[in-house]
Amino acid sequence: MKQTSSSMQGKVCLVTGSNSGIGKATALGLAKLGATVVMICRDQSKGQAAQDEIKAKSGNSSVDLLIADLSSQQSIRHLAQEVKTRYPQVHVLLNNAGVSAGKRTVTVDGLETTFAVNHLAPFLLTNLLLDHLKASAPARIVTVASMAQNAIRFDDLQSEQRYNAWEVYGQSKLANILFTYELARRLEGTGVTANCLHPGVVATNLARDMSPVFQAFIRVLSISRVLFTSPEKGAETSIYLASSPEVEGISGKYFSNKRVAQPQPAAADTTNAQRLWQVSEQLTQLVPA
Repeated sequence: MKQTSSSMQGKVCLVTGSNSGIGKATALGLAKLGATVVMICRDQSKGQAAQDEIKAKSGNSSVDLLIADLSSQQSIRHLAQEVKTRYPQVHVLLNNAGVSAGKRTVTVDGLETTFAVNHLAPFLLTNLLLDHLKASAPARIVTVASMAQNAIRFDDLQSEQRYNAWEVYGQSKLANILFTYELARRLEGTGVTANCLHPGVVATNLARDMSPVFQAFIRVLSISRVLFTSPEKGAETSIYLASSPEVEGISGKYFSNKRVAQPQPAAADTTNAQRLWQVSEQLTQLVPA
């Protein structure tokens, strides 16, 4: 079924990390389809500039901007309340924002930054909006994961014993997949689906906190197009999962290039998925520690 420019008319879509990269391209794509797009950005000026650009390029004036720091659980809670106050319905929650820190840092909540922003932030925001999404069903939750997946180190989730940037990033991306699988199981019969995706290896500013040598290497590869695809190409699967009638009712899947794919075998561990959920509930104070 071919989509028209009005295929998302009347749909409210939240996109985190939407002032640049894949998130910005995703917000633009959904705006072009006629959706009401709610951009969730950390920086007011950058978010405003991206909002103005998306409105101009899409011809869609229904592009809102909410400011939130996803490294702060208090900010996420404020964001969720603002969303529920401003929007009676939410049809798509697209968890896109992500970081990759070259050295270990902690958030205002005392949590390792990469794990906190990449996993705990979407976990908390999704749970805070779940009742709203269920009341808006059919609704979709889409989380941007990655093919870079490393085992969950439950004995050192905060990377206090050892910190390797790519291992920590990969752990957070496997966490995205385990979260999606467990979420889909919990959402069965509600009319809300949950899927995740690998966007491709995309030229974004994700590595901005890595070492200068690594950043230089990234720039060379990006310029030469040896490794990277564009943010627009990387956003295609996110837009597809958020809008396509082809995936209506499909839940608990990992996608790549708009097709169901197989993540690392560790993603199939339902025991670890349930364990991660319980630990995440405690770390986000959704349940008492």
